[in-house]
Amino acid sequence: MRRIHIIGIGTGNPEHLTVQAINAMNAVDAIFIPTKGAEKEGLAAVRREICSRYVTNSRTAIIEFAVPKRATTDRTYLKSVDVWHAAIAETYVRLIKELPEAGEGAFLVWGDPSLYDSTIRILERARKAGTLAFEFSVIPGITSVQALAASHRIPINLVGKPLEITTGRRLLEQGSQAESTVVMLDGETAFSKIDDPDAEIFWGAYLGTPDEITRAGRLADVAEEIVRLRAEARARHGWIMDIYLLRKGHDFDDL
Repeated sequence: MRRIHIIGIGTGNPEHLTVQAINAMNAVDAIFIPTKGAEKEGLAAVRREICSRYVTNSRTAIIEFAVPKRATTDRTYLKSVDVWHAAIAETYVRLIKELPEAGEGAFLVWGDPSLYDSTIRILERARKAGTLAFEFSVIPGITSVQALAASHRIPINLVGKPLEITTGRRLLEQGSQAESTVVMLDGETAFSKIDDPDAEIFWGAYLGTPDEITRAGRLADVAEEIVRLRAEARARHGWIMDIYLLRKGHDFDDL
């Protein structure tokens, strides 16, 4: 039976890869690299660099494939994602069919496959479709949450208090639900629309790479600067991966 490895590759720094990840990459017949057009060429370039640096097995093929685009017109967010995932699942089946009968392949996933990434659920969807039998495993990677905390040299939570991880869209809809809230996938810069005089922000983009940018401070004081830096960086690179922590309060506030 064919087997797929979903490999977390960190936040763009090739040195984020674990030994387990490197060993898996050298054990497979093919590594599948997604491409998303010229605008996001940098994302594929990082994966190519990782393969160039670590894949020493001459029998491991590097296969690039175009990711279907998500159509949003006249669809709710959830419906558009559902249809999009179905199209990607079909693409995955086509790729996996090209492997030998007992062959192995790998998908390289930004950050960690368990955190706001859908490769696991899409492969599970493809497997349950029943058109192709295969198994898959998951190899964890360094998350952007870990990279953010390391770059700012902070613990991600306050002592004895919960941590929330959410998206920019949810932050706008529901606000933060904990003293420490990590926000991912915020293309609309939801933080800039929050009026909270007590909130602090710890923001980072391209974490762990030579292009890393970080800013921290009272939200009201640095939000405008972060919006500007984010826009400039996206225009310069054609893409951006950023994340931030919103925090209210301090350790031992409730003593």
